Amino acid sequence: MRYGSTSRKAPLTSLRGAVLRGLAPDGGLYMPMEIARHSPAELEEFRRLPFTEVCFRVVKPFATPDVPGEVMWQIVSEAINFPVKLVSLSPGLHILELFHGPTLAFKDFGARFMARLMGYFVRSETRPLTVLVATSGDTGSAVAHGFLGVPGIRVVILYPSRRISEAQEKQFTTLGENITPLEVAGSFDDCQRLVKQAFSDADLNKRAFLTSANSINIGRLLPQMFYHVAAYRQLPVASVPLIVSVPSGNFGNLTAGIFAKRIGLPVTKFIASTNVNDVVPQYLRTGEFRPRTATATYSNAMDVGNPNNFPRLLNLCRGRLEYVQKEIWGHRATDDETIVAMKTLHDRYGYVADPHTAVGFLGWEAYKFEH
Repeated sequence: MRYGSTSRKAPLTSLRGAVLRGLAPDGGLYMPMEIARHSPAELEEFRRLPFTEVCFRVVKPFATPDVPGEVMWQIVSEAINFPVKLVSLSPGLHILELFHGPTLAFKDFGARFMARLMGYFVRSETRPLTVLVATSGDTGSAVAHGFLGVPGIRVVILYPSRRISEAQEKQFTTLGENITPLEVAGSFDDCQRLVKQAFSDADLNKRAFLTSANSINIGRLLPQMFYHVAAYRQLPVASVPLIVSVPSGNFGNLTAGIFAKRIGLPVTKFIASTNVNDVVPQYLRTGEFRPRTATATYSNAMDVGNPNNFPRLLNLCRGRLEYVQKEIWGHRATDDETIVAMKTLHDRYGYVADPHTAVGFLGWEAYKFEH
């Protein structure tokens, strides 16, 4: 598999090159040049196979020939060793719980997979790899625990001061070893900008071997397909095709969802459910992409004013608004609406939801109301 930049001005590279570089030399994001499609019969078989086997079959075409099959099997087996639970609230409403990993964050999927993948790739390197990552909370925890103790890799985590919970901060600031946290006087977008500046600094890149663990790195994005497939394989056949509401910030989850659709997953529509940082829903309405400074909300992991994965969404949709609108419907939720939704989920279904899940629920409700 070859990987190319969304900016289309950089040479094609291998998965190894894309993962270790993180960002393409032209500033674009790496994308696979082709996506292998699974037949309906194969998808039906996914319902019966062990989840580890399913993940292996999904990711293997994206890693051939860079990663031998037996190595990829070991990576998947070690990384995805916790349950993915689908909770049915009603015949038409299901919630996929992604908090059963070691740091209780959905990013355990991507971070643990990527750490092991990078660990395999750096074995042949003569200098240490420095992983730069910006976090609004859960990325830092998942990446720190995923990379802790991996030989040949050191991790630097940038996080916004007083913008994340105390528990999350302690998860990645107390580990030591090869994990270095840096508190930034600014927003998450400021942290992301610093990371991008580091990758664009030619002199710095000569002196240090840098890559990223944010969802700009294709090595973290690919395993995010796994839980879209996990939802499909646990749903009754009558629930297919799917409408998937994705709580969205940097849009890695939704991008991975479209990847999953491209490999054959029967999805009718994705809902981009955001908080008031609604740059993408506004784009879907107006056709204008206008990044702005992020606003702090209760769903803080989604407080992103300039979503990193937007170029990938455009790439998957041929760069045209009408194709993006065909795949994605957008919705914006305020903090007040989020609190009401959390109460509704508890009172109506007996389900305790966090603010991010509540934002996803609001997107689903709004879509059903209009359609």
